[in-house]
Amino acid sequence: MKIIAIGRNYAAHIEELENERPDSPVVFLKPDTALLKNNAAFYHPEFSENIHHEVELVLKIKKEGKYIQEAFAHKYYDEIGIGIDLTARDLQKKCKEKGLPWEIAKAFDGSAPLGDFLPKTDFRDLKNINFHLDINGERKQTGNTSLLLFDFDVIIAYVSQFFTLKTGDLIFTGTPAGVGKVNIGDRLEAYIEDKKLLDFEVK
Repeated sequence: MKIIAIGRNYAAHIEELENERPDSPVVFLKPDTALLKNNAAFYHPEFSENIHHEVELVLKIKKEGKYIQEAFAHKYYDEIGIGIDLTARDLQKKCKEKGLPWEIAKAFDGSAPLGDFLPKTDFRDLKNINFHLDINGERKQTGNTSLLLFDFDVIIAYVSQFFTLKTGDLIFTGTPAGVGKVNIGDRLEAYIEDKKLLDFEVK
């Protein structure tokens, strides 16, 4: 199982980080050791003083595929969930300044808290799914799939050119604006529409 993540997929988030708008999906990977399941607590690592939350919808791949055409991409997933792409922003900044890869800022242990999934059939319109993140009861991020620069089918078709997708693979599809620092003692709750699917604490 691999975790494929898409960066810079919401225009407002690109603007808040002053990044360049991409012409194609920005892709990075996380190892399976990044997964944090069953609402387990996230233990803030000592190597960073600026861990950011990035709430994202997550696709679960249901069958193997490579060089998938966009028209058939919808056949390769039937569940949509929610997760957090935790990012060590201070480490990422240092790596970017030196022109170095930034896996240590994105792929560290526990950096991918993963909530529950819902059947794709629960959604009337995949291009109009609302999701949000609350921290300590306060709304921090709100997203809607209508604002994706690259939608689910485009993402699957694109990444399958480079990586064979296998059953159980996860695709984090990008975060909306509102990212920010998490602190020890915070409680993060992530929702798709009105359903809370992820609830964990930072320790």
